[in-house]
Formats: sequence, structure tokens, C-alpha cells
Amino acid sequence: MNLKFCINSLLCACLALVAASVSGQDELVAQKKMAQQTVMAFAKELGGALKAELDRGGPSGAIGVCRDTAPAIANRLSLQNGWKVTRVGTRVRNPMIGTPDAWEQQVLADFQMRAAAGESLQNMSHAEVVAEPGGRYFRFMKPIPVQEVCLACHGDTAEIAESVRDALAQSYPHDQATNYRLGDLRGAFSIKQPLIATEQ
Repeated sequence: MNLKFCINSLLCACLALVAASVSGQDELVAQKKMAQQTVMAFAKELGGALKAELDRGGPSGAIGVCRDTAPAIANRLSLQNGWKVTRVGTRVRNPMIGTPDAWEQQVLADFQMRAAAGESLQNMSHAEVVAEPGGRYFRFMKPIPVQEVCLACHGDTAEIAESVRDALAQSYPHDQATNYRLGDLRGAFSIKQPLIATEQ
């Protein structure tokens, strides 16, 4: 075989790999940006609904926002984008929708380590393409730190108002999501996007 032909073929193959790699990185950046925008929209809408209900009915009333409104927002965003958009917890209040899968558990543990090393939860996120039995997925997570407003329902159980404890017990009989402190990692927004076959 002609040596020049072999070198040219090898060069073309290398250039194609580099182009594919650059294209893949560009796509990952674009996907991450879309995921960040979706999380920001989710957080803004949920935060507005929580504030309105806290002003109107206090923490007991706000429980309904987390129980009903948050899943409705997540479901709407999932349907709009063709993704799975949800929130998961380090300690779970609603096991049906808040329990992290194995990948999410690993990322939450990584967030904890990064926070312990001094990194701000507010500035963290994690994005990667993950191969699973069902295919390849773009996955993204953004931490949810405990804020002052969260403590009324997620803080020290001894300091949560009795009316709130009663409402939590009624809505969440298996609740584990209490005894957090200000600034703790409470959970994360999580996005899972299936990748089309041509990207595999």
C-alpha cells in the first residue's frame, strides 16, 4: 500500500476525530446552558409560589407548594423539553419523587465533598454524558442549599412549629428531611436528557 496514501488516510481519520470531539464538547456546553436555564426557571417559579404562600398562610400553607406545585412545575418542564426534570434530596421527604438514583447519589456526595473543601454550593453544578442500560443520557445537577426560609419546615424538629409538624406528618408520613442547618446541602435539581442515536 502506498505510504503517502496511508499517511493521508491516518491524517484524515485524526482530523475527523478532533472535529467530532470539538463538536461533542460544543454540544455538551450548549446542553449544560439549556439545563442551567431550565433549573433557573424552575427555582424562580417555585420560589415565587413559596413566597406568595408563606405571605398568605405561613409555613403550614407552604407545604402544599412543595407537595403539589413543585412536582407540577417539574412535570411541565419535563414535557416541554422531553427531559426528566426533578428535585432529589440528601434526606428524602417524598420517597416517590425525591429519592436519588445511584448516579445522583454519587453527585450529591461529590457536592458534599466540594462544599467541605470550601466551594460554594451556590456556584456548583455537575454535567456529564452517562451510558446506562437504556441508552446514553446528558445528566445535570445543581445543588439546593438550605436557606433561612427552608428552616421553618426543614430545620431542627424541636424548633419547627407544632402546626407545621402536624401538617408534615399528614402529608409526609415517612419524612426524613428535617434537622438541616442553614447552608447545608438539602438536595439538588436534576435533569436527565436522552441523547438521540446519531450522537452515540
